[in-house]
Amino acid sequence: MLNKKPKLTVVGAGPGDVDLITLKAIKALKKADVVLYDALVNEELLEFINPNAEQIFVGKRRGCYKYQQEQINELIVARAKSHGHVVRLKGGDPFIFGRGAEEMEYAAGFGVETAMVPGISSSLAVPAYQNIPVTKRGSAESFWVITGTTKEHKLSNDVALAAKSNATVVVLMGMGKLPEIVKLFQQENKNNLPVAIIQDGTTSREKVGIGTVDTILEIVKKNELSNPAIIILGEVVKHQQDLKRIQEKAAIENLLLA
Repeated sequence: MLNKKPKLTVVGAGPGDVDLITLKAIKALKKADVVLYDALVNEELLEFINPNAEQIFVGKRRGCYKYQQEQINELIVARAKSHGHVVRLKGGDPFIFGRGAEEMEYAAGFGVETAMVPGISSSLAVPAYQNIPVTKRGSAESFWVITGTTKEHKLSNDVALAAKSNATVVVLMGMGKLPEIVKLFQQENKNNLPVAIIQDGTTSREKVGIGTVDTILEIVKKNELSNPAIIILGEVVKHQQDLKRIQEKAAIENLLLA
């Protein structure tokens, strides 16, 4: 008979770079009896898991599902009842398009205690790693984080609303809908708005394409960019080049003064 109380802790693994996981997340992994992890989780993080814990890869990438969501929900409850503390390790932050809330609700319905450890969201960290701030005084007073694909596999209506604003727009899971996104911004006469697309952000596999609303589709094709990637639309994208110019100017001035 299991003496451990059934518990689920949903843990954010961060955007990809191992160093961006939180201390609280590592502590949860060390206390886990079972860990269920996704495809977007850096496998180096598995080294932090309690060596006696069961590890289960539950997959989940577009077009390739090792487990369906319903099966994952059932597995969480079954392992919590049989083993005790289940950690559900998810990429980024589980409450930002990560379905962490759904898994917690399902487990709670079966009397399983639940807890959540936030993760650093890719929507903020991936642009930051490329020196792109989602807000910047004089460029953007707010930002939208929008899913590119809804439950019905359509482009979110919020993208059209965001295109009308002056805010930075960050689209997750939107590469398949990029032509539609471009069209919406063109309809708002934002043809020259800067756009950045970052694939596998914060990892050694990172690839970047930078252009404008009018040029980004060709840049994606040229650079062979694909999922998993983040789309950033806004004047803040210019900060990357602005910073580079300032650094180059300072370097030249230092050489002249030397």
